[in-house]
Amino acid sequence: MFFTQTSEPPVSPTKKMACIISSCAALSTQSLLSADSLPTSSTRSIKPNSLSWGSSFPTIHISISINNNNPSSLNKTSFIQAAWTRRSRGELAKKPNKKSWKQRTDMYMRPFLLNVFFSRRFIQAKVMHRGTSKVVSVATTNAKDLRHSLPSLTDHNACRIVGKLIAERSKEADVYAMSYEPRKDERIEGKLGIVIDTIKENGIIFV
Repeated sequence: MFFTQTSEPPVSPTKKMACIISSCAALSTQSLLSADSLPTSSTRSIKPNSLSWGSSFPTIHISISINNNNPSSLNKTSFIQAAWTRRSRGELAKKPNKKSWKQRTDMYMRPFLLNVFFSRRFIQAKVMHRGTSKVVSVATTNAKDLRHSLPSLTDHNACRIVGKLIAERSKEADVYAMSYEPRKDERIEGKLGIVIDTIKENGIIFV
């Protein structure tokens, strides 16, 4: 009796690698199936439609709403329009007697007002409270203590003396800030500028 030994044909390395990869893929799909089959709280409500890797994650729906409101379409009585305090020309023409925001609040924002009067004979300055029309302090070169002691009651030296006196008397009345409103076509220069600069040099703030 003769025994014949059959030999298998040789397998190429590429085929061996393909077999290994297919076996690894089969193991990974089995592990995913076993992991998905566990009754966890996150997977009870989510049932993947396929066996892919991405389907194992829960889907999150995000909705973004963009509101493109045109600023011109806002109502005139909105909070943006209410921030404006200056009246328009049309509103001013409709209500000419209505006071503006500055006219209504300026008396409280700048309560103390300086008034300087120049004449041919003397110089007078006074500080008045606008809310009560009460005179806080007065200084003039026509007073008895200055009338006979000064060589001139209207020169630059008299302006400096009036400015110094009005500043000291205002600080005695606890007034450290005041304002001055120039008249129409009036410039703060010359004698008026000397009086105001002297008041500033003596510790009074102009607002």
